[in-house]
Amino acid sequence: MFIYYEGLVIILGLIIGSFLNCLIWRLYQNETIGGRSYCPKCRKTIAWYDNIPVLSFLFLRGRCRHCQQKISWQYPLVEIATSLIFLLIWRLDSSSANFVYLFLRDILIAITLIVVFVYDYRWQLIPINFLWPLAVVIFILNLILGISWISLVLFAIISAGFFLIQYLLTKKKGIGEGDIYLGAFLGIAFPAIANLLLIILIAYAVGALIGLVLMAVQKKKLKSKIALGPFLSLGALVTLIWGGQIIVWYLSLIY
Repeated sequence: MFIYYEGLVIILGLIIGSFLNCLIWRLYQNETIGGRSYCPKCRKTIAWYDNIPVLSFLFLRGRCRHCQQKISWQYPLVEIATSLIFLLIWRLDSSSANFVYLFLRDILIAITLIVVFVYDYRWQLIPINFLWPLAVVIFILNLILGISWISLVLFAIISAGFFLIQYLLTKKKGIGEGDIYLGAFLGIAFPAIANLLLIILIAYAVGALIGLVLMAVQKKKLKSKIALGPFLSLGALVTLIWGGQIIVWYLSLIY
């Protein structure tokens, strides 16, 4: 029975991942989310059998049926990543007494982070109009799960303030304004100092490493701007799924 539920979670993740690909594009184009999916190259409506997560990409060999233009690898990668993340969250939350609310909250956190990751990676922008509604829902779910509103507001301010200080000290060149709002979201989603520190540590460590690699292959210069949102999203996803284990492991080393 457990394997049956895991299968359903994997399928749900693939479907949601496909929806997120559509959502990301329509957010960028400032279009309504309603209506049939279409090819962003030729704008032809995509038939249902060409819109099956992962499988359609493979059957079509990564090309649009109508215009034969290449379909971005973003589409199957987001679908697979979303499915795997959903499965990991299911395994993390399934034994909890507050499973329904906890699973829903963690799924919504993951969805938000995936959208921010892809959106900021592609266009170096944080989708604020998407971020705030999800922050409100997650805020409410955290209240239901027993976290006080004072803690949620306090950590949102602390986290946003951390990025605001960087924003001001670097004269708006080090990070973008959207990262401040993303910081507030992270404070609401992860209302604990240990979690926030872990997110920041992972984000800056991975960001620095990738920056060095890009400079080594001469794709970036020292002053080149690299979006911070994808690294914060990655750090937050790692913290969401393995944060507790990482923190316990670290504490075992120092005590």
